[in-house]
Amino acid sequence: MKKKKKNENENENEKQIKQISSGNFSTIFLFKNGKAIEYLRDSNQNPEKIQIENIQKVSVGHENEAILTLEGNVFAKGKYINSKNPKEFINISSLIEDTNDRVIEDIVSGYSSIYLLTSNQNVYGIGSNGWGQLGLHYETLQRTEKPILMMKNISKIFSGNTSDCIFLLNSNQELFGCGYNYHGQLGLKEAILQAKVYKLTQFQNIPKGKIIDIKGGFNHSIMLIEDEDENENENENPKRRLYSTGDYKSNALGKAQDTKIFTEIKSPLFENDEDNILKISCGQYHNLILTTNGKLIVFGNNEFGQLGTGDINHQPTPIQIELPKLRFNENISNYHVSCGNNKSFLYYSPHSFSNLEEDFIKLFERKEFCDISFKTENGEIIEAHKLILKYRLNQNQNQIEKLQEIISKKSIKESNQIFEMIYSNRIINPILYSEIKEIINSNEKIEETMKRIYLNENENENEKDFIIEREEKQYKFPKLILIMRSELYRGMFLSVTEDKSNKVTDYSELSNESFQIFEYWIYSNQIKDEIEITQEIIEEIQIGIDYFQLNQTYPNLFDLLINKFNNQNQNQNQNQNQNQNQNQNQNQNQNQNQNQNQNQIQIQIQNQNQKKNKEKNCLIF
Repeated sequence: MKKKKKNENENENEKQIKQISSGNFSTIFLFKNGKAIEYLRDSNQNPEKIQIENIQKVSVGHENEAILTLEGNVFAKGKYINSKNPKEFINISSLIEDTNDRVIEDIVSGYSSIYLLTSNQNVYGIGSNGWGQLGLHYETLQRTEKPILMMKNISKIFSGNTSDCIFLLNSNQELFGCGYNYHGQLGLKEAILQAKVYKLTQFQNIPKGKIIDIKGGFNHSIMLIEDEDENENENENPKRRLYSTGDYKSNALGKAQDTKIFTEIKSPLFENDEDNILKISCGQYHNLILTTNGKLIVFGNNEFGQLGTGDINHQPTPIQIELPKLRFNENISNYHVSCGNNKSFLYYSPHSFSNLEEDFIKLFERKEFCDISFKTENGEIIEAHKLILKYRLNQNQNQIEKLQEIISKKSIKESNQIFEMIYSNRIINPILYSEIKEIINSNEKIEETMKRIYLNENENENEKDFIIEREEKQYKFPKLILIMRSELYRGMFLSVTEDKSNKVTDYSELSNESFQIFEYWIYSNQIKDEIEITQEIIEEIQIGIDYFQLNQTYPNLFDLLINKFNNQNQNQNQNQNQNQNQNQNQNQNQNQNQNQNQNQIQIQIQNQNQKKNKEKNCLIF
């Protein structure tokens, strides 16, 4: 049974899309099992399987492709990457001269170049430099098939699959850019109007706020910025605003005028305070915007129907198109938009129960769970989760002090990576991991850790922060355990628009036996032994399983109930058979005893007859 269930989960992971990236000549579909397939343009053949395992991200440019693996290796192909065999993937991260810089954290493909962000916060570029997109003058470097160092101390990199621009952001929110700027798509400032910006140049006029994302098209760029409030506690979901720069003639700016700097796109669709921009994507001349209220907003060129409006009319200003109706309790944050050259994708990628790292990390970023502070070398404070450290560090204060000593010598970027490894139990940075592996209890699985934490009766009740109510009684449950068990609670607690306050759910319809089963299973993933399973209980819990979307968990609650129910019936049948056998044995024993008694009586009679005969003979003589 378990083997079959495991195979079913593997098949589901093969069907679940994690990411789609599309360029001019190809489109790659990445699945949750770390495998990917590639569709080639103008090819009537079936999609090809990419022969690379453990893929965590793909990025397709106009005429190149890059693949990042969980181990931090980058494989790429394209005519500017491998001129001898442009259709063959090669490991470009292994070509970096500094061997300590070969663990890659992020990748971005531009029109004809690829950018690598290393775990040491350094950015490398490879490919064409025809427009200065590698940060050097064309006369100095026309192209390179070996990654060259572009800039150090960078936290994020941005580009676009049809863009020959690169944007680099450091931890101080300082933005740098270079590359193709004929239409002002770099948005540097009015004074810089060169068609090519060969040197990485710092922006002096970025709109106020925190840069969330930047996407580049062929003649334009869009930027997503989040408002910064003085008092963050008053506004836990600050407003996000969209800005654009470049050539308006392609209809991709969201406004009817050229701009050489990033200026805000004004539209009534963005003015709702209860709605916020969630994700953005940029094609050659078009854009897709997804909001927290489930609105899909599009604008730009529509010659090939890439806006999904049902016609080929261009849309110079943002319009809303109908989003496919969300299924029951689906979380909009599980939807993603992705633009190719002249195509667009909207896809649903739910969180995987077998891979909880991203959910845990996202949850741990919330301030209400952070209660131990660590100071980095720059004096910046990182907050950590008390319960995770308690078990991952074996409840040892000396280990916490050792970790504090290591972090005090690290940047905030490296410190965050250390805690990400602690939370996720995944070796995402081998260099840092080798330094702290003696401190971290690396064999502890995160799910087992959470079970141990929340099964401990002495644990602080304040940590169990979700209330389930039934029959005028309240039961406190940990959010993390509910997230692991239910897709409903997962969407509820991890939604970007979710209220942080405790919620109360009425479970009065469940019988006492069913609720005990439900409660025990939430914590232990098992069925309580002393509870007898009946057909009524199975039917009752099946309704709850469907409502709270518990079918994806493993082992499955319904399967456990059926197995226990069948085992009970088997045991009852066995007991009945045993009783019948015992009765039969008793009857047989009684019959045997009766036969023995009869035989004994017959023997006695025979003996008496023999004795009489002997006496008679004696008398004759």
